[in-house]
Amino acid sequence: MAHRPRFAAAALGGIVPPMTTPFRANGSIDERSFRSQVRFLTKCGAHGLAVGGSTGEGHTLSTDEVRRLVAIAVEEADDVPVIAGIIVDSTAQAIERGQAVADLGVAALQITPVHYLFRPDDDHMLRHFADVAKAVRLPILIYNVVPWAYLSPQLLVRIMRKVPQVAGVKQSAGDMKLLADLVMTAPRRSRIFSAVDALLYPSFALGADGAIAAILAAAPKPCVALWDAVQAGDHGRARKLHEGLLRLWNAMPAPSTPRACKGSKPAGRGHPCRSPRPGSKRPSPRRWPGCLRQPRSRFRKAPPAGPGQPPAAAPFRPRLALAPNDRVRPGRR
Repeated sequence: MAHRPRFAAAALGGIVPPMTTPFRANGSIDERSFRSQVRFLTKCGAHGLAVGGSTGEGHTLSTDEVRRLVAIAVEEADDVPVIAGIIVDSTAQAIERGQAVADLGVAALQITPVHYLFRPDDDHMLRHFADVAKAVRLPILIYNVVPWAYLSPQLLVRIMRKVPQVAGVKQSAGDMKLLADLVMTAPRRSRIFSAVDALLYPSFALGADGAIAAILAAAPKPCVALWDAVQAGDHGRARKLHEGLLRLWNAMPAPSTPRACKGSKPAGRGHPCRSPRPGSKRPSPRRWPGCLRQPRSRFRKAPPAGPGQPPAAAPFRPRLALAPNDRVRPGRR
């Protein structure tokens, strides 16, 4: 039975925080805290929510747990779309999990490529997404995150053209050229999301349709402000916000983004990760507020000219080659 999403795939865009999953010490899910997180993120202006992704430790969740979390998110976030994450390693598993949430009103499924040890060839990777699309009949975002199973922009575009139900991509590779190539060549109907946490500003300037990235869960308000500034063509404000967010990202401990994000109040401070817990250093959230404060300018004003002297030249200050009101949206084929 086909289920109609509550939101069209075209409605997906902007700031879509990937929610953390608040676990208790015994490994069970704290549903009350999860509801509070949904309400907080939507109040901050999030344009959508993603449940059960990497930041939500989706690889540790059972199908029943994913269904329950998605149901809560849809219930609490009544006016924004919810994306259900699927991190599994076979076509059958992806279909089973997609069908489990299909009747809940999710806007799309965020699905990783098959990735355990041996990467399928391109033809079989295409078949994987085609088979899931046929069985579940919901929009799909390809979650391009697994380093040894990255899909090239050429393959992603091929899949989107061959399987119209694949509505877009969450591009997690840190190479900005790959994101730029994907934004430029993807079908017009597609939705391309950046997951390059440190470089959201250039991602938006290149024409990404939004972001689904861990830092959005840790600092949703500045990320919404950054998105709004780029859409309004206010690149001066966007750059200042970018610099604050970059300092925050640099202060967040690697490599576990769930553990790092759980150091922030909105993403569930005090909740552990599910076993086996990452061995990274515990976050220090007390450092974080200062990261988002604007630093004093690194560019000094030119000294005043003396009597009879020509005015001193102002020091060079690099800027984006964009007019103040430009909004970059590269054409797609």
